[in-house]
Amino acid sequence: MEHQIRRAAVIGSGIMGSGIAAHLANIGIPTLMLDIVPQALTAEEESNRLSLESKAVRNRLSDKSKKALTKQKPSPITTKKSLELISTGNLEDDLDKLAEVDWIIEVVVENLSVKKKVLNIIDEHRKTGSIVSSNTSGISLEQMVRDCSDDLKENFLGTHFFNPPRYLKLLEVIPTKWTNDNVLSYMKQFGEDRLGKGVVEAKDTPNFIANRIGTYGLLVTVREMLEQGLSVGEVDSVTGPMIGRPKSATFRTLDVVGLDTFAHVANNVFEQVDGKEKEIFRIPDFMAKMLDHKWLGAKTGQGFFLKQKKEGKSIIYQLNPQTMEYEDNVALKTKATALAKQEKGTKRKMKALLSVPGDPASNFVWSIIKPVLMYSAELKGVIADDILSIDQAMRWGFGWELGPFELWDALGFEATLNRMVDEGEVVPDWITEMKDRNVESFYKKENGCIHFYDKGEYKEQVFNHKEINLHLTKQKRGVIKQNTGASLIDIGDGVACLEFQSKSNAIGMDILQMINQSIEEVDKNYEGLVIGNQGKNFCVGANIAMMLMEAQDGNFFEIDMVVRKFQNTMMQIKYASKPVVVAPFGMTLGGGAEVSLPASSLQAAQETYMGLVEFGVGLIPGGGGNKELYLKHIRNLPDVKEMDLLQIANTVFETIAMAKVSTSAQEARENGFLNRQDGISTNQSHLIHDAKQKVLSLRKAGYVAPEAEKVPVVGEAGYAAMLLGAKHLAQGGYASEHDLKMAEKLAFVIAGGKIKQGTYVDEQYLLDIEREAFLSLIGEPKTQARMQHMLMKGNPLRN
Repeated sequence: MEHQIRRAAVIGSGIMGSGIAAHLANIGIPTLMLDIVPQALTAEEESNRLSLESKAVRNRLSDKSKKALTKQKPSPITTKKSLELISTGNLEDDLDKLAEVDWIIEVVVENLSVKKKVLNIIDEHRKTGSIVSSNTSGISLEQMVRDCSDDLKENFLGTHFFNPPRYLKLLEVIPTKWTNDNVLSYMKQFGEDRLGKGVVEAKDTPNFIANRIGTYGLLVTVREMLEQGLSVGEVDSVTGPMIGRPKSATFRTLDVVGLDTFAHVANNVFEQVDGKEKEIFRIPDFMAKMLDHKWLGAKTGQGFFLKQKKEGKSIIYQLNPQTMEYEDNVALKTKATALAKQEKGTKRKMKALLSVPGDPASNFVWSIIKPVLMYSAELKGVIADDILSIDQAMRWGFGWELGPFELWDALGFEATLNRMVDEGEVVPDWITEMKDRNVESFYKKENGCIHFYDKGEYKEQVFNHKEINLHLTKQKRGVIKQNTGASLIDIGDGVACLEFQSKSNAIGMDILQMINQSIEEVDKNYEGLVIGNQGKNFCVGANIAMMLMEAQDGNFFEIDMVVRKFQNTMMQIKYASKPVVVAPFGMTLGGGAEVSLPASSLQAAQETYMGLVEFGVGLIPGGGGNKELYLKHIRNLPDVKEMDLLQIANTVFETIAMAKVSTSAQEARENGFLNRQDGISTNQSHLIHDAKQKVLSLRKAGYVAPEAEKVPVVGEAGYAAMLLGAKHLAQGGYASEHDLKMAEKLAFVIAGGKIKQGTYVDEQYLLDIEREAFLSLIGEPKTQARMQHMLMKGNPLRN
């Protein structure tokens, strides 16, 4: 049977269920969200004279959850329009609608008997062949559907999303012994291509892969903290980025997740395993007391940490597990932590951290790393078929930079194994066999391919054909051109990719030089160009440190030259003879947005946070961003004949003056940074591939470079209108004197100066007045103070 998911239903509208519904709606799938019928009226419902038979009452739970999606942070929805695709109902009146959907996801309470009851109801009302899945975090899937029809059994599997579903990449797919192979393969592909997930196939065991190992690691950490007499703050100071884990480290993570949720997941394993493993999953006594006190973390206002106001400042206190009182938060500072902080990269940090015998930090980190490596090795073949699946699950689900076996390699396979054996550990037989075979690592790279060790041999990692790994591509093909800021790479089919590689991918003269050289090279030898990378963010803007240094030295001629170069380079992108497709993702700010706006087309990742944010450092965009955002708004109009130039100018002025940053690619489109023809990739791993396909489709369609255009401007009348709005803000105390000066400059640039409204001007004219405004602002002491503050503090200064 050929499957196709056009519509879906989510059963259970709690935080997880509504989050999954939101994610489906974000990618354009109409989704029905159902919950139980309330058994009693609220006071508000009684005052409104509603009854238990009223639709508003019967749909209360799902309606309330849908409404709550707009208030949650981080937002589960990419745009408010997503809500239009979510319909609500209840599990009595709307069961017939289940026959209209192609995929039904059960997300009810983690109780086997409840889940069995719900799945039997689903079985009665679904259509034959529809896919049914459970989002359980670890209850046996086979037990859930043991009494269901054969058709449901064949079309049933686990689809374990991680919370929040929009942001966390991991999707564990768990087949049962009855699951049809075609259903399994379809859902794995659908999970990658449509849901945008990193899909890992897990076995039907307690807590599957990531929660099994992640919960074990957290509880080992708590146990060692108590045994070694460390504090909550000390543990968090060394179990975050220093060892390749998220900034939330151990206890801040638990506060975010919620201690009650964590305890439930831990107890799920505790009840299903025996011996030494069972004891590890037993919640410590002080955590049980926290549960009794409802100290659950962020959801109750206190947990392992408590934030309080003191003398007008927010102070974070740590819980003392012995006294159950809050005290000053402290970090662990030792010789080993000092050495680790001097290193760059997790591998080097970890080696430094473990290099000082007897050091408290060294001892503690080894005491929590060793058991996780051993446990992961013991579970290979039990929770997943291979080490690759385990490593991917921990990276995608828990945000580890290195999975257990990748970390073992980083520390040295043989050296780490020998230390374990010397300390009396009994390692799994397959690890000993690796050493006997003189195998030196779990992974190896050859000819641009990754191989992992499995059952006595190395197997090549197979990637989705849509996943272009630029690092491996460079190993395989080399580079066409490169300098300190960027590399030009052949990504196949006659398409080149320009990869930024400066610090934070900030734009300097080296990147501008490579953009020009790349366009020249592509014009001669390639079908088109993708500008994209696979760093943490696409581009955080121009190199303001360099700009500030030049301004403080009074080198305005140098700054003028750099800004001209930036503007001219952006025009090269716009008028290149071959298509240039930019692939933004993550932070795409300031200069990053300016690189994107003049492109032939954009292919943005769904998680793209784009904005012209120069106002935050006392400047206006200097690389043509004002002009291009204004033009993009004009092109986005459905009917150019009826355009209201003044409204467009005001909208662009407000977007730049307020430094608006989109919370998604969909919102970037609503803010005018993307047009209707620009694409959005749900799976960021497929972004470079999708951008490459856009280049090829533009070439196939007979791409012709645009001709130089004249720009209609609002002139003096528009300038006055924009300035009036800024003055009102200043009079109301919402804008400083310097803010008003910046607004005057911005209004002048967007208006095209004090000329007649409706006048058509050259692009170069607009670039010239933009550059003049930029240079005048960067010479202002208050602007330089804002730039200095941003560089030192990482947040804007209001002066």
